[in-house]
Amino acid sequence: MTEYTQLSFPFTSTSGKKVIADFSGEQVTSDAGVLLLREVAERTGLIDHLANVIEDSRHPGYITHSLRDLLAQRIFQIACGYEDAIDANALRIDPAFKVACGRLPSEENLASQSTISRFENALTSKDLRRLGDALVDCFIASYRTPPEHLVLDLDDTEDATHGAQQLSLFNGYYDTFCFQPIVIFEGTSGKLITAILRPGKRPTGREIRSILKRVVARIRTAWPTVAIVVRGDSHYAAPEVFSWCDAHHIRYIFGLTRNSALVQRMDAISRLAQRRHDIFKTKDRCFTEFEYQARSWHRKLRIIGMAEMSELGLNTRFVVTNILELRPSTIYEVTYCGRGQMENFIKELKLGLKCDRTSCHAFFANTFRLFLHSFAYSLLHAFRDTLLVDTDFASVRFDTIRLRFLKIGASVREWKTRIQFRLPQSYPLKDLFARMYGRLALLM
Repeated sequence: MTEYTQLSFPFTSTSGKKVIADFSGEQVTSDAGVLLLREVAERTGLIDHLANVIEDSRHPGYITHSLRDLLAQRIFQIACGYEDAIDANALRIDPAFKVACGRLPSEENLASQSTISRFENALTSKDLRRLGDALVDCFIASYRTPPEHLVLDLDDTEDATHGAQQLSLFNGYYDTFCFQPIVIFEGTSGKLITAILRPGKRPTGREIRSILKRVVARIRTAWPTVAIVVRGDSHYAAPEVFSWCDAHHIRYIFGLTRNSALVQRMDAISRLAQRRHDIFKTKDRCFTEFEYQARSWHRKLRIIGMAEMSELGLNTRFVVTNILELRPSTIYEVTYCGRGQMENFIKELKLGLKCDRTSCHAFFANTFRLFLHSFAYSLLHAFRDTLLVDTDFASVRFDTIRLRFLKIGASVREWKTRIQFRLPQSYPLKDLFARMYGRLALLM
């Protein structure tokens, strides 16, 4: 293959003058907005908290980059769109990332890809368990005052694997080898509570119960009186989950896979939906409710049935819940269908932050990578929730935040007593940038 080593690139002349581009700029960055991101991290204490829960087993005489530096470098680079560890080889000299990690532009460069890879593969199961707890702690710390209620939305997603990766399994539904991580978001705010990397298979009831038990215990240690509602699709409608939630005063609403007994109880309401559709010629929904107990359930539970008739035919859906005071239509259309927003949260984590870059061989290393991307999600969510509130960008995606507020070109000069980032006068959002800087005080 031809290798292109040209370092000067002539372009079309303008007003009789040659236009030439090259890569000779020295103290220049394209990510000056990471300075704002650093301030959010400093004020929330996110990176310091992570560094404190990881045990550094390296020999002190050979340490060049502290755990905190490695965590900060990796999380900031992921947030800015550099999700691959190999990107660190070029970015280790970037003055903005060096300052964000607490180094002067003139000081030693940041870690290279090889150092980061060794770091990712060095963590133990104890470290990962503590990081999982730290992720929940960051969620708790994001509230200034204890909330009255929380909605815990559970879901899983495909994380395709390639090659001989530990615990990679073939999943018939996705028709590929993959991991199948479970993520839990707070349904009303979109804050990430936890993310668990797991083999590419459907979770069991015991596994779901174990995850909920650990997360809820940590939340209730901080907020003993908070009311909790758990939502999920039919994958999470397991008898172990029902009985545990009932025993711990947790409300829940899950999708329920149809069976012949459930469909039979829907005959009357299905015929009603058919008649209404024939009369009004529009899609029509009818609801019913009844008590039902499968053989493995600990008691009878409330079932909400929905029959929808349209030009495509009859569609019946079921949900199971221990919420008794709401009408069936409210339970289904508002409470249960409200979890549809969960798909957008997963897109932010998976597409916006590339959390599926779990390409290491070792499962522990891939688990750590998922945590790193999850902490980057928490950081960007805090950035948006605090600095962009009451602006036109209050609900934009992370991709937009990155392009408009982090990807800012700047020249950098280091003086004896200060470091100056010279941002472009043509930056169109400089007034908003100033407002965002003023809002940093809200994070104190």
